[in-house]
Amino acid sequence: MTELPIVEFAYPGPLRDALVAAVLSGAKTTTASLLVQHTDEVLPRVGERCAVVDSAGSAVAVVETIAVDIVALKDVSLQHALDEGEGYADVAQWRDGHERFWHSTETRAELGDPHFTVNDDTQVVLERFALV
Repeated sequence: MTELPIVEFAYPGPLRDALVAAVLSGAKTTTASLLVQHTDEVLPRVGERCAVVDSAGSAVAVVETIAVDIVALKDVSLQHALDEGEGYADVAQWRDGHERFWHSTETRAELGDPHFTVNDDTQVVLERFALV
């Protein structure tokens, strides 16, 4: 696993631990990121395999990307929200949770913009993956 690119869900801590557990259980098969977060990175590619790391930075699983879509935030589907495995009942709950994350101090620091906000037209990278 050490030769694979890594994939990190959220930031180290309780949220990452919960997301990694959901991946390992098979409950989480999708994830979302902001397109602006990929300015220095290559977008995920179908067929790419990545090592999932936990909060300690240890590789705990391998996932393979099976679909990638870039959509406006307003166009995220219910199926994507459900497949994130975080217990969202609808897209509104999914969006609320993700907006809190994307408006967090950590995300704003990562983006270098202490006032960063999203809106309906913000471009979101939706990735579907399978546990290998």
